[in-house]
Formats: sequence, structure tokens, C-alpha cells
Amino acid sequence: MQKTTTLLASSLIKLKNLQLTGKLVSEELMLGIHSSKRSGIGIEFEQYRHYEPGDDPKRIDWKLFARTDKHLVRESSTESDRQIRFVLDLSGSMNYTENGVSRLQYAQVLLASLAYLCYIQNDQMSLYGLADGRVETISGTGSAASARQAFQKILVGLEKVTAAGAWGTSGPRQSEFQSKKKEQLIFVSDLLQTNDEWLSWIRALAGPYREIVIFQILGDQEMAFDLKGFYRFKDLESGREMELDAETVGTQFRASIETYLADLKTALQIPHVRLVRARMSEPVGMVLKAFLTRRKG
Repeated sequence: MQKTTTLLASSLIKLKNLQLTGKLVSEELMLGIHSSKRSGIGIEFEQYRHYEPGDDPKRIDWKLFARTDKHLVRESSTESDRQIRFVLDLSGSMNYTENGVSRLQYAQVLLASLAYLCYIQNDQMSLYGLADGRVETISGTGSAASARQAFQKILVGLEKVTAAGAWGTSGPRQSEFQSKKKEQLIFVSDLLQTNDEWLSWIRALAGPYREIVIFQILGDQEMAFDLKGFYRFKDLESGREMELDAETVGTQFRASIETYLADLKTALQIPHVRLVRARMSEPVGMVLKAFLTRRKG
């Protein structure tokens, strides 16, 4: 039986069901991660363990047994009073596609999986989109909303989003995320910027009561840029097109992107901020497993 953590995003996207894909990825993570308190999302990562003599048989997850043929007991977790805010980049560059999978589709599967983890932990959660220099509330969470309701609303929101236009040159106002409670902002973006709009905004938001996790999604071909011959390149945000000899500009492009990524990584090594880089060729489950099991230094 193939483990879901080995499924590529292309396989998950073919299911055309974000709730199912999020559940598949997340349940496999729960089976593979042990002793994962303070794992990086919510407060305690709920996990499964094998049934032991003396355990109440009612605690066995029979649905999971039907899939895995294993008697697994769900361990309890403490309810979280923190707000988890998912923030999705909806600028045009999120439409970049490799091997039939767009960056936006990869982000949708990743966020659906994280939202499922929040759901089983009873976390408060909401979803926002970033486009045209503005923050759009896609799925807010009221104080009376259950984790299940919030999860379903986020799935609906994720299924409806589209990416277009520019991100903006200054970033949205910090007032969009004013809160006196502890919260976690989870950004999903390519972090491509004209100036320092991403960096400036993240620096302004980070603080003792606001932990920020950034998933930067990059393409293998986009980083390698090993094309040969003349191509017509199109800026996915502005729509501008330019014909270039790819081999001629390739060396300079690769040097520029390597410098940018290195500088960005250094600039984001600030308190309460964590950068997680993912390639679109990587299984979403493997990316999330690395994120959840790695403790901050």
C-alpha cells in the first residue's frame, strides 16, 4: 500500500476534493510523527498510537483501521485558544505551472492539509487572500464557530480563489492583523517581490504574540532555468511579454535568483519568523512532516 506522504501534488490534485486530500495528507502525518508537542501549529499536535492492553476499545479509530489494518488509538490534545490565520498570495505569479500543477494548486493542497490539522485540534482558524496590495478576508472565524465549521468554510474559500494581477509595491497595512491574543500567521507565497514589500510587511507583523511561518513555493524548472533557444516570456502579474535567448540570459538569471534567495533567507532570520521552502515537485506531506517535526533553534 502506497503511503500518502509519497503522493505528489499532481496525484492529490487529480482527486478534485480538497477535503479528502487534506485528510489523506494529515492522517498520514499523524501516524508518522511521535512525541510532537509544540510542533509548530496550534499548541499540541494530536497523534495516534498503537492500541495497548487496558485501553478502552471505544478509543480505537475504526475508520482508520479500515484503511491501515492497524488498531490505533487517538490521544487527546489540549484545546488551543490561539488564532491560526492562513494568508494566501493571490498575485498572478501563483499561476506559474510545472508538470501540470500550478503554484496555486500546490498551495491549496498544502493549506487544506494544515486546516485539517487545525480542525482536529479545535483551533480557531481563518483564511485571507493577498492581491493588489490588499488583504481580503476569504473565511473569517467568529467566536461561536466550531473548528469543523471553520474548516469547511476554509475549504470552500480555497476552492473558489483565483490568482491574478500584481501583489503591490508596499504591502497591505499592518492594521489588517491587529490582535492582542497570541496568534500564528501562516503565509503561502512564492515571495517574489518588486522591492522589499514582503520583507517589510513580515518584519512589521512579527512579534512575541504573533508567530509567523512562511511557506515559499518554488518550481524546479523556474530555479534551474536551463532552457536553450529563443522563448517568449510573459510576466504573470503585469502581462508584459519579452522574447529572449534563454541560454544567453540563463547564467545571469540563475546567479540573480540564488543571490535573492540567499539574501531573503538571511533577512528572515529574525525572532518569531520561520521560513519553509518547498519545491513543487516535493510531496506536500513530506514538506509538512519536515515543518512539524523540526524544532526551532
